[in-house]
Amino acid sequence: MVMYANTMLDNTLWTLRLAFKKTKAPIWRALEEELSGPRANRREINVGTLGEITKTGEVLVVPGKVLGTGTLGHKLTVCAYSLSEGAAKKIITAGGKVINFEDLVKKHPDGKGVRIIG
Repeated sequence: MVMYANTMLDNTLWTLRLAFKKTKAPIWRALEEELSGPRANRREINVGTLGEITKTGEVLVVPGKVLGTGTLGHKLTVCAYSLSEGAAKKIITAGGKVINFEDLVKKHPDGKGVRIIG
């Protein structure tokens, strides 16, 4: 196994790897591969864009960073590798939730209803 210099990344990749081994849900493998690639290739998306391309109540995963530009007019559950403080505030103010990868895997072990965005 390759060990990375970033402990948070290690823990996230480990969580996704175990989830895939347990459930065989392809979403966890796809997220693991996406996050283990070069940091320069990680996605960035603004809260305003999330508001435009999603519907109320959706569960989203961003294998990169969510930035705070724009507005969000509906509830979303967002799991992202990185989140700006402004983005987190806007998601919570809109009635949504910000969760980590462990919570996402616990709530949606088979990956059903989870969208990868970015």
